[in-house]
Amino acid sequence: MASPGGGRPMPSSAVRATSNPHADEHVQSASASSFRSISPLAQEMLRRDLAECSDGSEDAVDEGEDGQDDSEDLDTTPGPTLYRRPSGIAFGAARPALAAPGGLTDTPALTRSELHRSRAEERSLLRDNHILPPKHKHRALRKGGFAGRAAGLYRRLFSTKVPLPRGDEEAPTAPRIVVIPDESSPLLGQRQHHHPGEPESLNEQWDAAVAAGSISTTWQREAKTIAVYSRSLVVTFLLQYSLNVTSVFAVGRLGTLELAAISLATMTANITCYAPIQGLATSLDTLCAQAFGSGHKHLVGLQLQRMVLFLFLLLIPVAGLWLNAEPILASMIERKTAALAATYLRIVLLGAPSYAAFECGKRFVQAQGLFHGTTYCLLVAAPVNVLLNWLFVWRFGWGFEGAPLAVAVTQNLLPLLLIVYVFKVHRDASQAWGGFRRAAFNNWGPMVRLALPGFLMVEAEWLAFEILTLVAGRMGVDFLAAQSVLVTITGTTFQTPFALCIASSTRVANLIGAKLVDAAKTSAKVTIVGGVLVGLFNVTLLTVFRNHIPLLFTQDSEVIALVAKTLPVCAAMQLFDGMAAVSHGLLRGLGRQEFGGYANLVCYYLVALPLSFAFGLSLDWGLSGLWLGVTVGLFIVSLAEYGFMGMIDWDMAAKEAEQRNAE
Repeated sequence: MASPGGGRPMPSSAVRATSNPHADEHVQSASASSFRSISPLAQEMLRRDLAECSDGSEDAVDEGEDGQDDSEDLDTTPGPTLYRRPSGIAFGAARPALAAPGGLTDTPALTRSELHRSRAEERSLLRDNHILPPKHKHRALRKGGFAGRAAGLYRRLFSTKVPLPRGDEEAPTAPRIVVIPDESSPLLGQRQHHHPGEPESLNEQWDAAVAAGSISTTWQREAKTIAVYSRSLVVTFLLQYSLNVTSVFAVGRLGTLELAAISLATMTANITCYAPIQGLATSLDTLCAQAFGSGHKHLVGLQLQRMVLFLFLLLIPVAGLWLNAEPILASMIERKTAALAATYLRIVLLGAPSYAAFECGKRFVQAQGLFHGTTYCLLVAAPVNVLLNWLFVWRFGWGFEGAPLAVAVTQNLLPLLLIVYVFKVHRDASQAWGGFRRAAFNNWGPMVRLALPGFLMVEAEWLAFEILTLVAGRMGVDFLAAQSVLVTITGTTFQTPFALCIASSTRVANLIGAKLVDAAKTSAKVTIVGGVLVGLFNVTLLTVFRNHIPLLFTQDSEVIALVAKTLPVCAAMQLFDGMAAVSHGLLRGLGRQEFGGYANLVCYYLVALPLSFAFGLSLDWGLSGLWLGVTVGLFIVSLAEYGFMGMIDWDMAAKEAEQRNAE
C-alpha cells in the first residue's frame, strides 16, 4: 500500500503501531528526543557536580522567586521536535575543515520558542504531505491564459507540496490513531476532540504519519530550509573572519615585509594558541548542553568557570613562548620578518585571555539555545575592529604595531559585549550563571578527557594548512606575502560552504532522528548540489578577478604577480573545497563524523602535504605547486567521503539514532 506522499510503502508493523498506545508513546519519545547523543564522561561529571553541589549551600540548585527549581521552566511537553538550530560556530577559524566532535549531536533541550518553531515545522510538513488541510484555500487556477500558465509554472518550480499521484483529485486522509480501551478506561468517559492544528492532535498526526512512512519532502522545501539555516551562518562566519582579514588589509599597504610578517605571526598564533583553545573548548558543547538539557541550569555556569580557569593556566606557557618567539622564528625564517612577527605576538598576547573567555562564553549561550548572541556581539565588534585598525595603523601613525593592538582591543571587547548580552539584553540566560563557585577548581578529570579529542582534531587540521605558510616563507619574503593574501582569500570564500556544512549536518540529523530517511536523502542531495553551485561560483569569481583581487591587499608588483599566477589553482580548489565541506556536514548528521576526521588527517598528511612539497619544492612550481597538492588532497577527501556515504545504510543510521535516544 503506497504512502500518500509518494514515499515508501507502509509496513504492516507501522499499521499495527497506530492502534497500540504503547507503540505510539515509543514513537513519540523517539521523535521528541531527535538526534541527541549522550556522553558517558559528561554524565559522570554531571553526577559528581550534583553530589558536590548538594553538600554546600553556596552551590545549591538555583531557585526562582517561588522557590521552585528552575528546571521546571524547561518545556518537557512530549511531541515532535524536528526543529534544531544550527550551531557548532567556531570563532576566528581560518580554515576549519571539519567541526570538532560534539556540537550538533549534543544539543540541549528545546526552549519554548524553539518548541513553537518545531511544531510549526511539523505542521508545515503535514500540510505539504496533504495530511493536514492547507493553511490557505487557494482558488482553482483557470485553465488557459498566460496568467494561469505562469502561476502553474511557478507552483511546479517553487511549491513545497509533495505532488499527488496522477489522477488523484482528492488529498489522502491522515493516518488514523485508534486507542484501544482497557480495564482502566472509563466506561462513560467524555471523548475529547482536538482540532487538527492543536498540539495534541498535531502530535498524534505526526507520530502516526511517521510510523506509516507517509512523510516525504521535496527539493524545494529542503533548498528553502538549507538556505534559511545558512544565511545567518554566512553572515556570522564572515564577521568572525573579518577580524583577521582587516589586519591583513591594514598592514598589506605598509609593505611586503609587513605583509609577510603578519602571515607568519598569525600562523604561529593559530597553531600555538587559538587552535588549542578552540579544540579544548569544544568539550563545553557537550558539558554545557547536557547540563542545561538535564534541567540543572546552575551547572552550565560551573562548566564555564572550570574551562576558563583551565585555559588561563595553559596560557602561561603560551605567554612564555610568544615573549621569546623571535629567536625561534629566526631559525626558520628570514630575521627581519621574524622580528616583526615576534612583535605582533608580544602585543596580541594582551587579548589572548579574553579570546579564551569568549570561546567559552559562546558555548555558554549556545547551550541555552541562544545562537544569535555571538552574532550580535560581532555586529558591534567587527566595525569597531575596522575603525581601530584605521586609527592605530594609519591615523595615529603607529604602523605595524597598530594592527596587533587593534586585534587585542577587539578581543577584549568581545567577552564584555557577551556579558552585556547575558545580563542586560537576554536576562534569562543569566540564570545559568549561578555565581562564582569553589567547585570550579575540582572535578577537572572528565572535562580534560572530553576536551583532548577536540584539541587533537582542530590542532591537526590547522597545522596541516599552516605548514604551507612556513614552507612559503622558506621561498622568500615575496612568497610569504603572497601566501598571506592567498590564505586570506580562500579563507573568506570558504565561509559559505562551511555554513552549508553546519546547516546540512543540522537538517540531516533532524530528519534521521525523526526516522524520515527518505527526506534525509532528499536533503542531502539538495545540499550536495548547493555545495557544487557555491564551489562553481567561487571558481568563476577567483578566475575572472585574479588580476584585480591582489590589488586590494598590496601594491607590490612581485606579490601581485605571484598571487595572480596562483589564483587559478586556488580557484580550481574551490569546487572540491565546497564538495568536501558538504560531505563533512552530512557525515556529522549521520553520526559518522569519525570517518570524516580520519579521512581528513590521512589525506592532508599522507597525500596533500607530500604532494605540495613535491610540486612546490622538488619540481620548483612555487606557490602553485603548494596549492595544487592541497587541491588534490581535497579531491581525494571528497571521493572518499561520498563513496563512504554511498555505502552507509541510512535506515540503520536512523535505528542507531533511536537507540541512542532510548539510552
